[in-house]
Amino acid sequence: MPDGGLAMPERYPQLAVEQIERWRGLDYRELAFAVLSLFIDDMPGPELAALIDRTYTPEVFRHVRAGDDRRAITPLHALEPGLHLLCLSGGPTLAFKDMAMQLLGNLFEYVLAARGASLNILGATSGDTGSSAEWALAGKRGIRVFMLSPLGKMSRFQAAQMYSLADANIHNLAVRGVFDQCQDIVKAISADPDFKAQHHIGAVNSINWARVAAQVVYYFKAYFAATRGAGEEVSFSVPSGNFGNVCAGHIARMMGLPIRRLIVATNENDVLSEFFSSGTYRPRAAAETRQTSSPSMDISKASNFERFVFDLVGQDPVRVRALWAEVESGRGFDLGASGEFSRVRDFGFVAGTSRHADRLKMMRDIWERYQVLIDTHTADGLVVGLAYREPGVPLICLETAQAIKFEDTVREALGFVPARPAEFSGLEDSPQRYEVIDADVGAVKAYIAQHDQPW
Repeated sequence: MPDGGLAMPERYPQLAVEQIERWRGLDYRELAFAVLSLFIDDMPGPELAALIDRTYTPEVFRHVRAGDDRRAITPLHALEPGLHLLCLSGGPTLAFKDMAMQLLGNLFEYVLAARGASLNILGATSGDTGSSAEWALAGKRGIRVFMLSPLGKMSRFQAAQMYSLADANIHNLAVRGVFDQCQDIVKAISADPDFKAQHHIGAVNSINWARVAAQVVYYFKAYFAATRGAGEEVSFSVPSGNFGNVCAGHIARMMGLPIRRLIVATNENDVLSEFFSSGTYRPRAAAETRQTSSPSMDISKASNFERFVFDLVGQDPVRVRALWAEVESGRGFDLGASGEFSRVRDFGFVAGTSRHADRLKMMRDIWERYQVLIDTHTADGLVVGLAYREPGVPLICLETAQAIKFEDTVREALGFVPARPAEFSGLEDSPQRYEVIDADVGAVKAYIAQHDQPW
C-alpha cells in the first residue's frame, strides 16, 4: 500500500458449513477457482478458471512422493491414523512456495499483457521464495526480477537454484547481512512512492496479497482429505518464518473452515513463539538473528504478522500503525496485559519452538517409523505439532520442502543423502551468477535504476 501497510480485504468471505461441504470432492483446480473467485472480482470468471487450469497441472507439480497421486496436486500423506503430512513440495523448485508463486507468475503475465505494461519485481528471500519466484517468472517478457538474499546463509541447493538461472530478466543480489535486512530494504523501497512509480516496482514476497489468498486453497483441500463429515475439526501445524503460510490458515479459519488449532512452529529464532506465549512482540536485531539448520525460518521480523495483529486488535488501522511504530523503533510492543491478547486463543493459535537436536531426532524418527524423508523445516513443524496433538482431532503438518534441499543436515541426521530428481543432478556445480551488495537501500535503488532499461 502507498503508506507502507499491507493490503487486506474489506471483509473475509463467510461460509456456512453447508457451503463448505458443497466443495468436498472438487479437484484442486476446481477448488482453487471456488476459493479465489471470492477474492478476485476484477477478472472474468472464464479467464480466471483458464489461468488456474494452466497453473495447477500434474506436469508442473510433478515431484510428489512415490505412491502419492500427482493429480491431487497437494496429496495428504498419512503417517498414521490422525497424523498427516500435507505434501506441498511437488512444484518445480521442490518447495511449498511454488503453490502460490506459479499462480502469481501467470497472474502477472495476464495483467501486464492486458495493459501493455512492464514490471520490475522486487523481492527478498530466506531460501525458497527466491527460487520459486524466479522459476515462475524467468523468461517472461515485460518482467524483471530483482531478488535479495542473505549472502552465505541459504543451503547450497537453495542458492544454486537461484544463482544458476541464466535468464536475462533475473537479477540476484546477495546482501551482506541477514534476511530481515533484505526484507527491510524491500519494504523501504516499496514505501517510496516516487521511486516505486518511476521504476514500476511490484512485489512477490508473502506480503503480496495474491500469494496469501492462493495459499488458503490448500487448507480447504487438506481439510477435505482428512475428514469425512461436515463440521469435523482438524488442527494444522505450520513451520513459520514470515507468517505468510499460517496467515493463510488463519484466513481459512476466519472464512469458516473448522480449524481447531493453528500451531505456529518456530526454530531458534523464536520471536513468534514468544508472542503467542506472552503477548510480547520484540523483533531481534540482525546480530541477534541466528543461522540455523532450518534457514528459511531464520527470520526475526515476520511481515505477515501485521495482518494477524490487524484482526487481533479489532481491525483498527490506527492501532496497528501505532504498534508498528514501536516495532520500527526497535522496541516492539507488549499486549500481554491487554484484553486484545486474550483473543489469541479465540483465533485458535498456539506456538512452540524446536532446536537443531530436536530436528535431527524428528527426522530420524519419521524415517525409522514411516520410511518418510522430511526436511528440516517440516521437522520443526512436527516437533511442535506433536506437542499439541489432541486425541480425536486430526493433526496435519504442512510440509515445506523436499529433504534434498538440505542434504547436509539429512546426512547428519540419517547418515545418507537422498536421491534427487535427475534435473537437479550436479546443480551446485553449475555456473552461478549474482551480485554481492551491501545491506543499503540506496545501493539497491542504484542497481535497479541502472538495470531498468527499456524493453
